[in-house]
Amino acid sequence: MEKLTLYIGNKNYSSWSFRPWIALQGCGVAFEEVLIPFDFPAGNPQIREVSPTGKVPMLDHRGFKIWESLAIIEYVAELFPDAGLLPADRQARALARSYSMEMLSGFSALRSNCPMNMRRPVSRPELPEEVMTDVARIETIWHEARSRSGGPFLFGAFSGADAMFAPVVSRFERYDIAVSDETKAYMAAMKALPAWRKWEEAALKETWIVPEDDA
Repeated sequence: MEKLTLYIGNKNYSSWSFRPWIALQGCGVAFEEVLIPFDFPAGNPQIREVSPTGKVPMLDHRGFKIWESLAIIEYVAELFPDAGLLPADRQARALARSYSMEMLSGFSALRSNCPMNMRRPVSRPELPEEVMTDVARIETIWHEARSRSGGPFLFGAFSGADAMFAPVVSRFERYDIAVSDETKAYMAAMKALPAWRKWEEAALKETWIVPEDDA
């Protein structure tokens, strides 16, 4: 049995932690969870004690440390090739990686204007045009992937690619972003996952407040 320990931040706010957590949980990979809250103005010093970057998420596999959401998902996919973290088809895997990297490197307007906050009451703020440009591109990605695979998830069954976009699903919901019915169907499939419900339930019980993320 492989011993995996995943260090994460607050479930209400930490979009980066959400990605590998829901990837592993949703694909049935067992791991121990250690939550280190963001409850210090300059960051929790406990994080630097366990993570070489001073950030989470961070995965510990029997003393070997891996950080960054996508790197964690890729590493665990190699440990458990039958878990479904990556699509089986080579071209689908390439697309999954392309979409995931685009998620990591892009969509700065959506990130900065709509920080993840699962406790946020659903309401639609005034958002700059750049946010809606990001939304349109994300909807295109989701449409292309699901049309190719047949859905309900991006590559048929739930995978690490869906996990990479999980925080976006939360953002679209909490900020009441205007999206298509097709996008709403994908969001509903994500939110129906037992892993999603488990994370959200814990997030809503948290009492830590991070002012800059309480937009």
